[in-house]
Amino acid sequence: MNTIPTTFNEKITRYTAVGGKERIASTGISAVILNCPGLPRRSLLQEIEKTGFDNVISVESSAPHYDIEELSGRFPFVRFILPEKEINLGEQINLAACEVESPLFFVLRSDMKIVAGGTARRMAERLFFNQEEADMSAGTPNHEICFTRLCTVPVIMNSNYEVLPSLSAPMTHRKKIKTVLMEPAADGDLSLYPFDGIGIYDRQRFIQLGGYDITINKTHWQLMDFGFRVFLWGEEIALNSHYKVSYESELPSEDFTPEDSYRRFYLRNIAPVFRRDYAYLPFYKFLSFLYKSEDDFFSAWEEFRQSRKWVRKNKYRWKFDARGVTGKWDNLLKNGE
Repeated sequence: MNTIPTTFNEKITRYTAVGGKERIASTGISAVILNCPGLPRRSLLQEIEKTGFDNVISVESSAPHYDIEELSGRFPFVRFILPEKEINLGEQINLAACEVESPLFFVLRSDMKIVAGGTARRMAERLFFNQEEADMSAGTPNHEICFTRLCTVPVIMNSNYEVLPSLSAPMTHRKKIKTVLMEPAADGDLSLYPFDGIGIYDRQRFIQLGGYDITINKTHWQLMDFGFRVFLWGEEIALNSHYKVSYESELPSEDFTPEDSYRRFYLRNIAPVFRRDYAYLPFYKFLSFLYKSEDDFFSAWEEFRQSRKWVRKNKYRWKFDARGVTGKWDNLLKNGE
């Protein structure tokens, strides 16, 4: 089993992989399906097969599955991942990144269908960045294939094909970070995080970033942590309106309750101070954190100490501070768009 190096040094949950020995194509992009228990999948897999992805990773729940053997025989290009216990959204995506072999992977849910985007080859081609031409102009040719950004998000619609507000924008309200959702308007619109984890990821850059923090169990704060780290470290999440997907069932609801998930997010994204070319978490931030955490002194100090150690380890990866990230959306939010 492959392992994914993360900035948090956590381990992926043990799992079993079934099938997936065949490869349909060599387009540079594979599909990842996050399975919703109880939904029929045969028609979805048939559509995925027609699209021509290199292969498919289907991340299952830990509940017993009685159709895996039959589906594996019918769709030999699908690798079914069966974790030994229930895992959160971020770990599902991290786990899939362990198994994917293509440079790009498109995360979808089993209650979705691809409405627009063309073949898998066309999807990948839209994200190619002509690095060779860019480097030649700078006098340093590089023949590696590069892609435009770490994560590209599609237009998301409901079952009636109505466009949903799915692009997230951070804003500061009473010294706290919150997000608002906006409808997509134009190619290149930024999104703080991929709604529900849905998007096309550059596998190498995703792994180098550390993937999702699997210790954050609240989905909203896990997505916030991932998105802030993407932008803090100089990467980008943005819209490509050529890709459209639709939900076939009810939309997921987000839990914004702070709890422990917010504390970890805060210490590793909002609290660090950026100076010239590095970041650090100053000691003076601890008293404020202790007061707001409502935890005992020693527990709060241990959490603060571990986060400070993590920031110090990665300090040269910062390109902005939290204010620099939220500033990317300031004009947009002021104009009320």
